[in-house]
Amino acid sequence: VGRGKAFAQPVDPQTTIGIDFVSKTVPVDDGTVRLQLWDTAGQERFRSLIPSYIRDSHVAVVVFDITNRESFESTSKWIADVRAQRGNDVVIVLVGNKTDLPAQRAVTTAELEARAAEQEIMFIETSAKEGFNIKILFRRLATALPTLEAGGNEAAEQPQVVNLTSPPPNSASNGGDAGGGVSSYCGC
Repeated sequence: VGRGKAFAQPVDPQTTIGIDFVSKTVPVDDGTVRLQLWDTAGQERFRSLIPSYIRDSHVAVVVFDITNRESFESTSKWIADVRAQRGNDVVIVLVGNKTDLPAQRAVTTAELEARAAEQEIMFIETSAKEGFNIKILFRRLATALPTLEAGGNEAAEQPQVVNLTSPPPNSASNGGDAGGGVSSYCGC
């Protein structure tokens, strides 16, 4: 559940209609992880198709638009849908997208952090357009997968909880994630 195409190719983000698939290889430690991203677009008219994609997933990326309060409010339902299919045996990341539009912001970082804490999930703010925090998002997802696999039932009983402790940087002066540096803008 997310914007796979936009995040995999941040230079030319596109709106997904229906369901799209992208494969992305992410370097981690001493190897690589290939992520298969199924972008379900979050549109209500395709909602009936989504459970079949969630059922076999190890990660769910729930993306909302920080300039649209309704988009944020709907994240609780999407997270509930993932939990209904997978329980706690899945890594869920709540992603607030469009940090490149700070003047239009309708959802605060504190609200994102509170929702993530309430749901006991990871979170991050990004700009698919600028590529801000995209590499970090994929890297954190790729490194969380082996932990989930190795943990077995123990991982299912103990969802990963992360807290944001630093205020977000100014995305205009940050220049995105092209350098691959670590950002305090992530609760991953």
